[in-house]
Amino acid sequence: MAHYAFLDDDNIVTEVITGIDETETIEGLSTETWYGNFRGQVCKRTSYNNNIRGTYAGIGYSYNSDEDIFVSPQPFPSWIRSGSSWNAPTPMPTDDKRYTWDEDSLTWIENSLE
Repeated sequence: MAHYAFLDDDNIVTEVITGIDETETIEGLSTETWYGNFRGQVCKRTSYNNNIRGTYAGIGYSYNSDEDIFVSPQPFPSWIRSGSSWNAPTPMPTDDKRYTWDEDSLTWIENSLE
């Protein structure tokens, strides 16, 4: 069993399905090709274990064909993409407290325990 993501014309994931194992063929075609032809959309395999294409695809994720990876939507305008991950412009503190990113001040704000 494998998972497959269908892409729209802008390489945005519109659906993810469970299909047959990627080592099998259908009518002599690779599973990505067969599913893509059947649906009339580009189809790319994705992996729960993140073994291929960076991260598991979700609806709304984009597919970067140059890097052959799926990328989640950008969480904040200031965040910078590194591979299939997004990172804040400054690292979150590592002092075992809980923080939330504040886009207005471009800083991590400590969560209060109320």
